Amino acid sequence: MSLVSFHILAIQLLIRSVSSLNITNEYLNHKCRVEQGKYQPGSEYEKDLNSITGNVATEKFVNGFVHSAIKDGTNSATVIFQCRGDSYRSKCNSCYATALAGFRKRCPRNKGGIIWYDQCFLDISMINEGAPRKVNYKNTFPMHNPNNVRGDTKLFNKKTNDFFQQLIAKADKADKDDIELLYYAAGEKRIGTNKLYAMVQCTSCLEWSISHLSKCCDGKQGARVLGTACNLSYELYPFLRT
Repeated sequence: MSLVSFHILAIQLLIRSVSSLNITNEYLNHKCRVEQGKYQPGSEYEKDLNSITGNVATEKFVNGFVHSAIKDGTNSATVIFQCRGDSYRSKCNSCYATALAGFRKRCPRNKGGIIWYDQCFLDISMINEGAPRKVNYKNTFPMHNPNNVRGDTKLFNKKTNDFFQQLIAKADKADKDDIELLYYAAGEKRIGTNKLYAMVQCTSCLEWSISHLSKCCDGKQGARVLGTACNLSYELYPFLRT
């Protein structure tokens, strides 16, 4: 998929309703890294990729995140995988299997690509950026509920943004206190007659994501911004596992 078609798909997703419960492994979006080319069957890159994806499959996903790489000469097969904060451990394994199968189907023999599901994303590349990773805003996209909130939209937006700021602070504290809650926080808050449910994951680009949310999704009953470094979402109904 070219970068242009990726942006077109992202625009189409803006008018797509966020799934009603968000606890399935529903496919959301993908991007094949066409600029990295394709590997040949039986090549060293294929062997390295199969090896590293197989190793990741054995992970326990205690904090829902894996960054692993194999460097072989000029090749460097890299896998980055992250589950949503309420989908760690065995649920994370399930989403990883789904994401890997989805990547192979949608980006056959591509050396790299990204695929997003409700509960996880998988990023495969022949380039190892190391850690910490640089935030790539090109691989970020929004989605929103097609319905608008009733009442004072500006007040709803402000209260929602304020709540996201509280969750960011909570996520940052959780990372220091509990390895199993790595940069993740979720909560609920009453806003007028509405009850808002929200989550944030990772903190490096959440401020940017909040500003991006205001550009695409003002006054919407639900929305999310997804990427490869952080994500956030909110709804007027419970959408996370307790």
